[in-house]
Amino acid sequence: MEELRSLLRRHVRPDQTTAIDGLHIAKIERSGPPSPSMSGVVLAVLVEGAKRLTVGERVHLYRPGDYLVASVDLPVSGHFVDATVAEPALGMALVLDPALIADLLQHAGPGDLPRPAGPVPGIAVGKLTDDLLDGLTRLVRLLERPRDQAVLAPMLKREIHWHLITGEQGAAVRQLGLADSSMNHITRAARWIRDNYAEQFRVEDLAKRSGMSPSGFYRHFQTVTALSPIQFQKQVRLQEARLLLAAHPRDIATVAHRVGYDSASQFSREYRRQYGVPPSQDVVA
Repeated sequence: MEELRSLLRRHVRPDQTTAIDGLHIAKIERSGPPSPSMSGVVLAVLVEGAKRLTVGERVHLYRPGDYLVASVDLPVSGHFVDATVAEPALGMALVLDPALIADLLQHAGPGDLPRPAGPVPGIAVGKLTDDLLDGLTRLVRLLERPRDQAVLAPMLKREIHWHLITGEQGAAVRQLGLADSSMNHITRAARWIRDNYAEQFRVEDLAKRSGMSPSGFYRHFQTVTALSPIQFQKQVRLQEARLLLAAHPRDIATVAHRVGYDSASQFSREYRRQYGVPPSQDVVA
């Protein structure tokens, strides 16, 4: 862990990017209030500090020695706990590759990686193993060896993905590589809602699109995302509205309509319930 911490300190950039595709490093020097975002489909590890992530009614806290894996891109609210300039939070994230996971599953022995009996949550926290820590450290170490990156980075990503799919939270990660898995059906439905968040929809139609019964779809969607389909849409709408209001602070009614609300007063009520202040005050703040 100490070597990884030292490497991340040396290679962190203000924009969190690195020379290795899909690898990001972040340093946070201030603990703000919980902020909304999409989780991405990632593996995240902290070497300093702690982060609390909320999705629906579920709260995930992870710190050094843990890893967080998000196998579905979900609307979340998160903040770093007690981060300061003197004691910042420091960590890394690696974007997960479904095609790579599918290829690894094809090479696994029959019965080695059984499918879960039912749906699993889209975000989970596990304990960081020595093998996973070693693979991540060697991947970050490549930032100091540019000549080796093109050859060795794909190999190390493959190793890291293997440790994930065979590890504590492997059931969720494995479903990323199974085209017909319940999680992938829910992922496609969630993506449709995200891409068409301003549109009305019926759960029955989404279930049919996913090849599932309405009751089965609803149950699987809530297990994976911690939200009902309508709650998921509302979270995405309010996140988009907050971004639009930053650019158009005086146009609350227009923003409400653009994200799918017919009633500006309903939009203001739900915005206040989500963020603690009405949109007019949030923009000023």
